Amino acid sequence: MQRPQQDQRRRPRPGGKPDTVHGYAQFGDLPSLQGLLKDSPFLVNERNPVMAQTPLHVAAAYNRIDVMEFLLDWKGPEQVELEAKNMYGETPLHMAAKNGCADATRLLLSHGAFIEARANNGMTPLHLAVWNSLHSENYLTVQVLLESNADCSAEDDEKMTPLDHLSHGPASEKLRGLLLACLEEQRKKKALQACSETKVKMEELEKELQSIVGLNELKVQLRKWAKGMLMDERRRALGLKVGNRRPPHMAFLGNPGTGKTMIARILGKLLHMVGVLATDRVTEVQRTDLVGEFVGHTGPKTRRKIKEAEGGILFVDEAYRLIPMQKSDDKDYGLEALEEIMSVMDNGSVIVIFAGYSEPMKRVITSNEGFCRRVTKFFHFDDFSSDDLAKILHIKMNKQGEGSSLYGFTLHEYCSEDVVGELIQRETTEKQRRQMNGGLVETVLINARENLDLRLDFDCIDTEELQTITLQDLEAGLRLLSN
Repeated sequence: MQRPQQDQRRRPRPGGKPDTVHGYAQFGDLPSLQGLLKDSPFLVNERNPVMAQTPLHVAAAYNRIDVMEFLLDWKGPEQVELEAKNMYGETPLHMAAKNGCADATRLLLSHGAFIEARANNGMTPLHLAVWNSLHSENYLTVQVLLESNADCSAEDDEKMTPLDHLSHGPASEKLRGLLLACLEEQRKKKALQACSETKVKMEELEKELQSIVGLNELKVQLRKWAKGMLMDERRRALGLKVGNRRPPHMAFLGNPGTGKTMIARILGKLLHMVGVLATDRVTEVQRTDLVGEFVGHTGPKTRRKIKEAEGGILFVDEAYRLIPMQKSDDKDYGLEALEEIMSVMDNGSVIVIFAGYSEPMKRVITSNEGFCRRVTKFFHFDDFSSDDLAKILHIKMNKQGEGSSLYGFTLHEYCSEDVVGELIQRETTEKQRRQMNGGLVETVLINARENLDLRLDFDCIDTEELQTITLQDLEAGLRLLSN
């Protein structure tokens, strides 16, 4: 077993005790220590030579409870440093643990000492308490730490847990049984906690999915990814080894206004929530953000954007513009940008979503033989029907933020989804709906609010009427759109 660093304790002069704050702490001479600190309160955290230990380190190492209580309750101008570290990076709790001082350990923990503090070699107090128990065959300090939920699976700098440090023999076997029982209990607690957290995250996921209109295939895939990642969390909580999952790169195919950018932002949030992504950031780029005008400009420009997106999603909108219409166009650098993006798609640092019209996106898919190997999920965003647009309108009205021009406004009770859907179907053409899709909703609502302002009198004091958009306002907004 790796041996912890040994402390070099100062020995008293012949015939007496050292007359220093550390000497008084070592020998439990509380009256002398109190008198010294009364005259020199700055000595409360004084470091001794060589070991750089505070009086609390020394008192903890010798189990001087009365001295420790005085120091921990010290009301002087400078508070005692509970997590002070000596030259080996050990806190007072480390010192109590490695010297088998159970009472000192309990007292420090009751005052909030960090039970998982790390020394310079990565050892926690439990590592050191185990080391002491092997030599003293006294397990009380280990038990005190375990009762306070010290992590039995904590690894030091040599990747060894307290269990790994045990040798063979009767003493080791008794200690092994104690640690194994506690480790199993901790695994069960972690699994239960992970299970509870998983349920909460899945509920949050389902709540977000309710704000997505249509796209059932994408919702099913999201649930698969989320549940898979959350199950992995539970496996790890049980101490099981789990490999990393392949980054889910995607292609979003569909007309403008079908929600591709919005879904990418929701995806960023959800994939971060379930652990697929390190951040919920979505970096939106187009050709002009990636492609340079001269030879040698495109590579660095694209790499900067990839770096910016690391840990999150790189959303490449109108990705087909990276590929020239004519294959003979050798002055176009879009293909170079695409190859830069493809080169990082296997390392897991970023998830890439390529978006654009269905037909032109075929150029991107066929331009690089590795595209379909890396982009494994293709989602088709259909044009919204009148009923879909009515649902989107209701969702948008119910989720207005303070920065929105519609913040504080509500729909009249007569403006149900069915009624609004029929109104959109009657007042717009199929071509309008196909061209605008979700963009139609925002424009109609802005027009409707303007109509509300126009028809109200200045002397209106009815607060509900002042902020209620009616069916009449929506109809006016749709007709204005058509005009």
